[in-house]
Amino acid sequence: MYFPNSKEPKMNGKLIACCGINCATCDACIATMTHDEELRAKTAEKWSVEYNSSDITTETFYCTGCRQAGAKFAYCEFCEIRNCVKSKGFETCGECDQLENCSIVGNVLKILPEALDNLKSLN
Repeated sequence: MYFPNSKEPKMNGKLIACCGINCATCDACIATMTHDEELRAKTAEKWSVEYNSSDITTETFYCTGCRQAGAKFAYCEFCEIRNCVKSKGFETCGECDQLENCSIVGNVLKILPEALDNLKSLN
């Protein structure tokens, strides 16, 4: 899998997002990067039901990862975590001294503890 230019979000085969999740395991990113139209359509349909959003369609379902150049999933523009990171001039939440007590990224870190490990590994 090829990932275009960025400021080193890759780590041991991972593509680390602002919040620490591994975009390389995300079906939206995989479908976009591998041009897998079947996976993209299937995942867009699944997510539109899961998130009760008719805005998630096959036509809008492209993403190269939130720290990569290229297409972004429509939600990225409104992502509170990504916007916070960018407003502070950081690449990820891992650069912030509030990381482990942050209410913005806290839910992600509770649900996906490996996200915290990923962020710490980038520093």
